[in-house]
Amino acid sequence: MGVKATLPSYELGFYALVVTCAVLYSGSGIFEASRDSMNRKAFRDGIKPGWHYFGRKMDVADFEWVMWFTSFRNIIIFALSGHVLFGKICSMTVPQHRAVMYMIYGVLAVLGSMGLVYLMIILSHCLVLYSVALAKQKWLCYVAGLCCLASFKVEPFGSWQSGFVTGAFDLQDVLFYGGCTFTIMRCMSFALESSEKKEGIYSIFDLLKYNFYLPFFFFGPVMTFDQFHAQVSTRELRRKDDEMKNIRVNALLHVGAIVAVDIFFHFFYILTLPSDLKFVNRLSDWSLAGLAYSNLVYDWVKAAVMFGVINTIARLDHLDPPQPPKCITMLYIFAETHFDRGINDWLCKYVYDHIGENHDNILKELVASITTFAITTLWLGPCEVVYIWSLVNCFGLNFELWVQKFFQLGPFAKLEAKLSGAMSRRIRAAFGAVNFWAIVLYNILALNSLEFALLVTKRLLVMGFPVSTLSIWFITYCGVQLIKERERMLAVEEEERGDKAKAE
Repeated sequence: MGVKATLPSYELGFYALVVTCAVLYSGSGIFEASRDSMNRKAFRDGIKPGWHYFGRKMDVADFEWVMWFTSFRNIIIFALSGHVLFGKICSMTVPQHRAVMYMIYGVLAVLGSMGLVYLMIILSHCLVLYSVALAKQKWLCYVAGLCCLASFKVEPFGSWQSGFVTGAFDLQDVLFYGGCTFTIMRCMSFALESSEKKEGIYSIFDLLKYNFYLPFFFFGPVMTFDQFHAQVSTRELRRKDDEMKNIRVNALLHVGAIVAVDIFFHFFYILTLPSDLKFVNRLSDWSLAGLAYSNLVYDWVKAAVMFGVINTIARLDHLDPPQPPKCITMLYIFAETHFDRGINDWLCKYVYDHIGENHDNILKELVASITTFAITTLWLGPCEVVYIWSLVNCFGLNFELWVQKFFQLGPFAKLEAKLSGAMSRRIRAAFGAVNFWAIVLYNILALNSLEFALLVTKRLLVMGFPVSTLSIWFITYCGVQLIKERERMLAVEEEERGDKAKAE
């Protein structure tokens, strides 16, 4: 109830005004804090010389972002440009064998960047999991795959394997663990899909073609084997209407996002500020809330840029890769919170949906979510922060279902039935606002630190109560109403398209 309920235009306008003013006010506080802390000794490692003509330094606290546009920039351009040219030639000359050509290019690129020993380690794990797939036993595929994943994420096995790779350069660890862990996830997908195959089994070359597709190899996203195999096996390569136009538009949007982040980092030190808790503690509650939220938005932008660039390359190769993550600004339920849609799709298909089925049963949902977050913990690398992050997000996911089931009980269901659609929507948005901040507080654990997350929680819920707590809750409520309005419009558009298709 309340999904398609409309609200008066003046009410929505008021919500938009409140959110805009709050964002500007909070942003001004972060800007002033960034300007005042530019030369602090505690921030020397996180803030480096930037635009001298503007008198601004740049926030360089994010290792990944700096890596992509300094030491890894030329490698990305060279490797992906070569893949695009190579892929175009293959698509034009031998489209029926393009998957083999992609595999050859990928193997040579991995060999040239990481060496023969690294390639042998990857191939050995592929061979082990292929051998397991021959048994066509799902439980064996899970056990073998998770053991292989643990061999890279649990010490001393990870260090033992990485010790075989000779040489040293800035990106060795990043490429080593990225390529290895994504390889295991792909091999598990291959093994699980092979166990579902009714007749025979996919060949070892199908696995190698799947694993050594270069755009996905080091950084993902993970595309399940059944989807990849079906798409690269297509011999008739045809573009959809306006597909190339959409690819060019998306490429320009990613370039624009990169430039915007670079500008943003010169004026807002959202990544470096949380490293000094004494300084952050002097910020206003509004600025602190904006700082926590900005960190989540930035991490989404980073993921969207990384997967967006990779997905653009994949679309040029006539693939339909996993979509970038849903913007954190548009989220207020845990079920849609993820920064890597490829891993999320993998987990949902092989673990979460497989155990939880339709996600209506509380016990099955609990088992499904615990299992999913246990595997996610192993994927991220077991440590104290990851344990806490997994625990609270698993709780949040289940708590949503518990609350939903509770309010579906007879007395509450009858009470909501008596309400208008608009009032039902307002009440649901009030609960959604609380959930929104639960998502923010739970996820800054992994993005920043446990100490920063505890500081934000204490300031907003304890020290700031009731003024700051209720004010921020109301502003978030306004934001959730705007999200719901967008969802309503999309639902109406989808329904109209469905009616039009039926009429035709």
